Amino acid sequence: MFDLVIFDCDGVLIDSEVISARLLIAELASHGVEIDTAYVAQHFLGRSYPVVLKQIREEFGLTLPDGFEAAYRARLIAAFHKELRPIHGVREVIAQLAVPYALATSSSPPRLAESLKIVGLSDLFEGRCTTASEVSRGKPAPDLFLLAAEKNRVAPERCLVVEDSEAGVQAGLSAGMTVWRFTGGSHLAGLDLDTGDAVQPHRTFASYAEFFHADRQFLKEHPAHGQG
Repeated sequence: MFDLVIFDCDGVLIDSEVISARLLIAELASHGVEIDTAYVAQHFLGRSYPVVLKQIREEFGLTLPDGFEAAYRARLIAAFHKELRPIHGVREVIAQLAVPYALATSSSPPRLAESLKIVGLSDLFEGRCTTASEVSRGKPAPDLFLLAAEKNRVAPERCLVVEDSEAGVQAGLSAGMTVWRFTGGSHLAGLDLDTGDAVQPHRTFASYAEFFHADRQFLKEHPAHGQG
């Protein structure tokens, strides 16, 4: 039994990554950088904005202008207001959890707050969030998940991480936590998710209808919690 479930946000709680990828590809194209969704999934998924900038600078020899991030984020939030939806079934799963939960994300605090507000999940995560702005190293380093565990006074080995990205899976494993990879986000449709032997989550699932299949003790009504 775990003492804490740590959810990633983008691609796990909200179906945002496909929107983010589309806009980032368009923004970079305006600066002469041509990439596709497979490239975004391989190099950017789950990573913080500074890591994205570093990758672009090293591979394409381009330092993006100071106003790039602000312009991209403004267009992204505008698109979120029109298109963003929560991942189907996630609210129902959280409502049935018998253990505490938290959120740990590479998103910035303003983007996170606006995203949760748009999809109506703000009430579930008030006071439960940790962002990459609070650590010196983002994913795939373990720092983000370790900080979330520390905030909740839970040992890493008693934590379950729910992630969608390879970088996030690696971060959770490096933190000594159990990791389940969620593959039901729109951004992963049609992509080859085989990472070989390098990064292997403990479980992979594609729908929150399957969440409790692996361990029924997560459910509030399970007899172990005196409610069954």
